Amino acid sequence: MVLSSNPQISKVLMQITWVIGGIGLWNGFNALGAGNIDSATQWIAGWSVGGVGLVSFVRHAIFHRSDALRMGWDYGTRNDFQLEVGFANLAWGVVAFAGLAQGWGTQALGSLILLVGIYMLQAAVLHLLELRTAKQPRYTSKVINISYALFTLYFGINALSS
Repeated sequence: MVLSSNPQISKVLMQITWVIGGIGLWNGFNALGAGNIDSATQWIAGWSVGGVGLVSFVRHAIFHRSDALRMGWDYGTRNDFQLEVGFANLAWGVVAFAGLAQGWGTQALGSLILLVGIYMLQAAVLHLLELRTAKQPRYTSKVINISYALFTLYFGINALSS
């Protein structure tokens, strides 16, 4: 089996994504609890948007066949949808790191976080609809997807309200 089509590769990348996103959310909630929206926004932008975006790009675009097999979406050919999602992940990941490097303010980073939240909420709804016909439903990933979407929406709205 070719390495790029081994579903274990994308499974590990998915788990790394959850850890990176979790680090951002944990520290973001801690900063928000301490009343520091600027720090919370930077944690979310750097880890939960930037880090998650870059690892998700690798999983969706570079290891697209592995990811398709992991999700049960392997059609035996290249799935351009996987590549498009990977490109979107790369775009917001790079923008998050560029914004942090350039010292963007809380509202600018909050706009990016909100954008990711809106995108992820739409993706989460599609994944929930998939449960109607899924032969092997992945409930854990559905819960994580909807949680991630709601948390990024929450942080994006808080950042814009500051």
